[in-house]
Amino acid sequence: MKNLLENISNPKDLRKLNQNELPQLAKELREFIIDIVATKEGHLGASLGVVELTIALHYLFDTPNDLLIWDVGHQAYGHKILTGRKDVFHTNRQFDGIAGFPARKESEYDAFGVGHSSTSISAALGMAIASNLKGETEKQHIAVIGDASIASGMAFEALNHAGVSKANLLIILNDNAIGIDPSVGALKEYLTKVKTDRRLAAQNNIIKALNFDYSGPIDGHNLPKVLAELERLKSVKGPKFLHVITTKGKGLQQAEEDQVTYHAPGKFDKISGERIKKEASLFTKYQDVFGKTIVELAEQNDKIVGITPAMLTGSSLKFMLEKFPKRTFDVGIAEQHAVTLAAGMATQGLIPFCNIYSTFLQRAYDQVIHDVALQNLPVIFCLDRAGLVGEDGATHHGVFDLAYLRCIPNLIVFAPRNEIELRNILYTSQLDLKNPIAIRYPRGTGTIIDWQKPFERIEIGTGIQLKEGNKTAILSIGTIAKNVFDALDLVDNKTAFSHYDMRFIKPLDEKLLHLIFQKHQTIITIEDGTIKGGFGSAILEFASEYNYQNRIETLGIPDNFIEHGTVSMLQHKIGLDAKSLANQFYLFS
Repeated sequence: MKNLLENISNPKDLRKLNQNELPQLAKELREFIIDIVATKEGHLGASLGVVELTIALHYLFDTPNDLLIWDVGHQAYGHKILTGRKDVFHTNRQFDGIAGFPARKESEYDAFGVGHSSTSISAALGMAIASNLKGETEKQHIAVIGDASIASGMAFEALNHAGVSKANLLIILNDNAIGIDPSVGALKEYLTKVKTDRRLAAQNNIIKALNFDYSGPIDGHNLPKVLAELERLKSVKGPKFLHVITTKGKGLQQAEEDQVTYHAPGKFDKISGERIKKEASLFTKYQDVFGKTIVELAEQNDKIVGITPAMLTGSSLKFMLEKFPKRTFDVGIAEQHAVTLAAGMATQGLIPFCNIYSTFLQRAYDQVIHDVALQNLPVIFCLDRAGLVGEDGATHHGVFDLAYLRCIPNLIVFAPRNEIELRNILYTSQLDLKNPIAIRYPRGTGTIIDWQKPFERIEIGTGIQLKEGNKTAILSIGTIAKNVFDALDLVDNKTAFSHYDMRFIKPLDEKLLHLIFQKHQTIITIEDGTIKGGFGSAILEFASEYNYQNRIETLGIPDNFIEHGTVSMLQHKIGLDAKSLANQFYLFS
C-alpha cells in the first residue's frame, strides 16, 4: 500500500485523493505526529484527537482562501503537517524551528496567531464581517474551539455577537471533555447531557437559542459523517455551529487512558506509548514548592482558599484539592472571574491564593486594578511561569508582569530568589496582610534540596545584600540571581562587585537603595522581565527622584517578542546567561 502522506505538501495535494483514501491518510498522519512528538516532545493528545476533522476541513474548504482558525493551537499539529510544514515539523518548538502554535508570519494557512484560549470565535467573526463588507459573501470562516475554551467569557461574548451578525461563520466545537485538566462547570455538564440525550440537543439547546444553525453531536472520528455534515454546512448561510465529539489522544492507548499526562507527555516510546523516564532531579519544581506549602498553611489556617483558572495540575494546586477539596476552586478558563471571585472572598475574611500563569494574568488586568487594588483587598496572586518559559514561545513567556503590575497603587510585587524565599513569602502573605500582593516565580526546578525549613516572616519592602564589593552594585530580582552568582564566579576582579537581591519591585527598599547609590559608582539592574517599564525602570525613577548621577545599566528582556527554544538558549541569545553577564560585568570592573 502506497504512503499517501509523503505525497502531500499542501491541501491542494490532499484534495486529489478519493474520499475512501482519507481513513488511510488519517492513520498515517497520526503515526507521523506520534513519531515526531515521541522524540521532540510537544502537545500530543489534542492533535491526535482532531486528525479526521483536520483532514476533512482542508479537504472540503478552500484553505487558505477560506479562513481556518484553531483556538489555542494545541491541536494544530496535523494542520501544520498538511499545510507545507511536514518536512520541517521535526523542528516544532525547537530553537529557530517552527512555532508550537499557529502563527501568521509562519504560513498563509495560519489565518490568526493563537496561544491563549477562547480567541478564535471573535477573530473569525471579525474576518467574516470584513468579508461581508467587501462583498466576499461566499468566503468561509471557520473557528475550531474546545469545550474548555468555549466556556470562557470571551467566547460567550463572541457567540452573543455572532448570533445576530448574519456573518458566514462556522464554529466547530471539538468536545472531548478535557482541556489540560478535565473541563469543569455547568456548561461542561450540559454538553455531557447533550451527548447522551438527543432530545436535549433538539429542544433545550443553548446554541440554538443564540440564533445558530446547530447540528450534532456527531462522531468526530467518523470521516464520512464529518465530511457529509461539513459539505452540508458549506451551503448554509449565517452563523452555524457543529458539535463534534472526539477522544483526546485518539490512536495511542496510553494517551487515551491518561489524557492529562499525555496532553504534553515529554518523550515517550512511539510503539508502546510508555513515557521515557527522566533522571529524577534532586531539586523541586517551584510549582510544587507552592503546592506543598499552601497545603501546610491551609492546615494551620482554615481561612485559606486556593483558586486556579483550569491549571490545577500545572500550578500544583492539585495537592490542595486532594487535601481540601471544598476550599479549592478550579473555575475553568476564566482568569477575569478568578480574580474577582478572589476579591469577593477577600471581602468576607477569606485568604484567597489566586494562582494564575503570568502570561494569563494579562487577561484579567482590569480586574486586578478595579476589583482588587482599588479596594485594597488582600488577594494573594501567585504568578507561575514568570520570565522565559521555553518552547511555548512568545505567547507564553511571562516577561511583562513586573512592568504591568508595578504601576498599580496598593499592590505589593515580590519575586523570590529561591524556594525558601517563595515558601516564606507565601507564609508572610497570609499573616494579616493589609494589601494585595503578587508573587512571581519561574517554571521548573529550584536549586535547594532542603527547602522545607521552618517558616520565617519577610519584612515587606526589604532587600538583602548577598555579596559586598567596592565599585559596582548588581541589583537582581528573582531567580535570575543564580545567573548573577555564576557570572561573578567567572570574573577576575570579584572585589569590585556587590550583589543585592532587591526582592520587592514594589515597594522598593529605598533605605537600602540610598546606601547602594552612595557607595557605588555604577549600578547594574538585572531582571528576567522586559526592561521597558520593569525593575530597571523603577531604579532609574528612584535615581531621578533623588538626583543621583551614578551610571546605571539595565539588563533584561529586550523590547521585542522572544520566540521559542530552551530557556538556556534564549537567555544566551539575549545576553542573560552567566557567560554573557560576565562579559558585560568585565566592562565595569
